[in-house]
Amino acid sequence: MKIVDAKVFVCSPGRNFVTLKITTEDGITGLGDATLNGRELSVVSYLEDHLIPCLIGRDARNIEDIWQYFYRGAYWRRGPVTMTAIGAIDTALWDIKAKALGVPLYQLLGGASRQGVMVYGHASGADLDEAVANVRDYAAKGYRAIRVQSGIPGLDSTYGVGRGKYFYEPADRALPPENIWSTRKYLNFAPKLFEAVREAVGEDVHLLHDVHHRLTPIEAARLGRDLEPFNLFWLEDAVQCELQAGFEIIRQHTTTPLAVGEVFNSIYDCQELLSKQLIDYIRMTVSHGGGITQLRKIAALADVYHVRTGCHGATDMSPVCIAACLHFGMWVPNFGVQEFMLHSEETREIFGAQYTFSDGYVHPGDSPGLGVEFDESSVEKHPYVPAYLPVNRKEDGTMWNW
Repeated sequence: MKIVDAKVFVCSPGRNFVTLKITTEDGITGLGDATLNGRELSVVSYLEDHLIPCLIGRDARNIEDIWQYFYRGAYWRRGPVTMTAIGAIDTALWDIKAKALGVPLYQLLGGASRQGVMVYGHASGADLDEAVANVRDYAAKGYRAIRVQSGIPGLDSTYGVGRGKYFYEPADRALPPENIWSTRKYLNFAPKLFEAVREAVGEDVHLLHDVHHRLTPIEAARLGRDLEPFNLFWLEDAVQCELQAGFEIIRQHTTTPLAVGEVFNSIYDCQELLSKQLIDYIRMTVSHGGGITQLRKIAALADVYHVRTGCHGATDMSPVCIAACLHFGMWVPNFGVQEFMLHSEETREIFGAQYTFSDGYVHPGDSPGLGVEFDESSVEKHPYVPAYLPVNRKEDGTMWNW
């Protein structure tokens, strides 16, 4: 089953997506998501100029060997561009193999471990009242887990408060916008937000919150302690990931579960966090994490240390990646929850995905492979548009983590 063709498509149905399509001599095709938000064309170049020429002629069935070829065979390893490109190839190869065998992808991984994948939606608001109202709305729609973000009094803009009600797309089609941040205002406000949310929806709904790497370890420890009465499912990205020992300080002061990893791209990024049991959920995703092949190994390592999965799945992941995460979530024994956001209507027209939502769970479908079709004819209607994520400054102008 030799690979005879591999093409990269860039389209922008409201936001940019990079899609890899691999074709075998048997006419079987596979899809991979190569989107890296704000750096899309870097991955396109890496694929077209460096990886695809080495891919043509290889046996598509040898997924592990191809992964090792591109990872171990490169002197300059890792990094988000490299691993996103490898992840796209790897996902497409799993798609091809599942199609060739006539089974949904999760059956190749070991079969279903559950009836559906519990997902969480994103509820946000410009202020506390609007955020609470949107949490109620998500709960009424059947979501069992909801991420809660809100505008902060005294700040003009806040991470997680999007332009749309059911999706959040922070990238702007211009040079990076600048946000203003105040740790003091945030720490004073967050407990009030979750107190109001718990009063509104009770204890049965799982609540999650994303700090987006904006606190120091001792500040994150304070936040985790202050939020303990509200029983969060997890506190995400409480501190920067570069200094992983910082999580030890947080652990000493709070029992609020910790999640991290959406910016990770290698098993070595999370090895210390897992082995020292400093986190409760690992959030690496299929596309940025080097594909299903590496994510399986990360999940196995995490399982040894009682850590569960919670793959990143925002709208900067195309339906190809979301489908791959859902198939992974159907199988992985130490599953936690899957992030799930609605794509735009234009995106859904280009990517015909078969996964379905019901009663808080999503099922990836039982069509062979990923269950996603890609409409190449629509690409020209939605050309690439440069877009950048925001940057963040403290109130005195100092650059800070977005």
